[in-house]
Amino acid sequence: MSFTIKSNLIDVVAKETYPAEIVITDNKISSIQRISETLNTYILPGFIDAHVHIESSMLVPSEFARIAVKHGTLGTISDPHEIANVLGISGVEYMIDNAQKVPFHFYFGAPSCVPATNFETAGAIIDSNDIDKLLDKKEIVYLAEMMNFPGVIYNDEEVLKKLESAKRHNKPIDGHAPGLMGEEMKTYFNAGISTDHECFGYQEALEKLQHGVKVMIREGSAAKNFDTLIPLLQDFPDQIMFCCDDKHPDNLLESHINDHVKRALKLGHDLYNVLRASSYNVVKHYNLPVGLLQIGDNADFIEIDNLEDFTILKTYIDGNLVAENGKSFIPSFEVPIVNNFHCSLKNPSDFKIKSEGDKIRVIETLDGQLITKEIHTESLIINGYAESNPKEDILKIAVVNRYQDAPIATAFIKNIGLKTGAIASCVAHDCHNIVVVGTNDEDMCKAVNAIIKAKGGISLATETEEMVLELPIAGIMTDLPAEEVAESYIKLDRRAKELGSKLRAPYMSLSFMALLVIPELKLSDKGLFNGKNFEFTDVFIK
Repeated sequence: MSFTIKSNLIDVVAKETYPAEIVITDNKISSIQRISETLNTYILPGFIDAHVHIESSMLVPSEFARIAVKHGTLGTISDPHEIANVLGISGVEYMIDNAQKVPFHFYFGAPSCVPATNFETAGAIIDSNDIDKLLDKKEIVYLAEMMNFPGVIYNDEEVLKKLESAKRHNKPIDGHAPGLMGEEMKTYFNAGISTDHECFGYQEALEKLQHGVKVMIREGSAAKNFDTLIPLLQDFPDQIMFCCDDKHPDNLLESHINDHVKRALKLGHDLYNVLRASSYNVVKHYNLPVGLLQIGDNADFIEIDNLEDFTILKTYIDGNLVAENGKSFIPSFEVPIVNNFHCSLKNPSDFKIKSEGDKIRVIETLDGQLITKEIHTESLIINGYAESNPKEDILKIAVVNRYQDAPIATAFIKNIGLKTGAIASCVAHDCHNIVVVGTNDEDMCKAVNAIIKAKGGISLATETEEMVLELPIAGIMTDLPAEEVAESYIKLDRRAKELGSKLRAPYMSLSFMALLVIPELKLSDKGLFNGKNFEFTDVFIK
């Protein structure tokens, strides 16, 4: 098969743009000729998300790809950490098998932290021997984010074995070190770790870049660091990559990495620096066989209308047209259901917090950030129990072990904003137990039980209503088309905001409240956790 395209070619390797006639033969770029015609469109390398958890879209990889290609994305560096925490290696294999059904460049990592810590209950364990086996697979191109930064800094034997395995296999190691600076930062990255997608402050990212770290500028559904970090692109163009990390289905329908590109260009950043951050830098860092519009490359590219609007007209992968004018040519597939959900229905009394004092520690949620703050306040005590106080926006939060029956961990949280009802989700990084926040025990219990009955999902409950988006695949994904998932998600998101939440993405923010490896204060199924000291702490201040 051979065909020809005439367009203005944006060469991100040579950093030049010129009208060209490009010949594609047998799925590769066989010829590039400069021409003197005036042409109306541009072709350029397709986008690659430098760090993403496909599972956070609530879609299986094949369905994620069907939507992403419409936005000019043709590849991802995918960490299957979420499903691995539920199902172990079989979960990773599930993602690989499904991904191979579609024309899309999925590159998976070996999840380095399953579970992420020993302070929570996961559905599986992946040890250093498992990591070695995974890194033997050609589909596994890197060691995924090393969340256990204390283990790296203090030479944990098992952590070091995983790092050494990646080095033996000559595969990159991704980092995860939010807020880490100074000598501890240097120790962490000197262990062979080369990237970080968790920078939330300018000075933090600058210090890491100066140390030689590749920094990924993240703009997801909950964590939004683009505006803070994008100024660094000018001085460190070879060390910046773009990623979404976690993208809920409604946001994925709207945009993907193309949003990073448009915003960076509107801010006046150099065209080639921006496009390298969205393609070239990722390809080179992970040594990917993805085409960059050079002779002999695979025919992977996109066509756009102009450099101002940056509308994606066509997406090609391996010489095949996979999307055109907002229409994807990748079909939806019927997929098998796999799961790991074994807890019983709960009672409202399970969520009670017996008072042990007047003063409590509270998780303070920060909109657009994964980090939280620890604040102290007076507790509302009724009949000897500490209760939610919606008037002060101090609500009860609980984490329910989904893998077995166990006591429910409870604490308090601020800035969720509900005035009535409860919201819950078992899309809860990293172990995907059920996280619920509510104004009263009855609604919290109702929301949790809706998820238990569905064996996974996100839910909302009030005295008179119950809503649930069922996620039967590992409790975190669905076999439904993206459009249906987004519609259901939007209804839940809208209703949560009607109940009082002021957060831009209440459910995405909720999903990170059990993520212990992000400071400052979080809650696991085993208790309230101080992410700075990496130890449990008490709800009540005595």
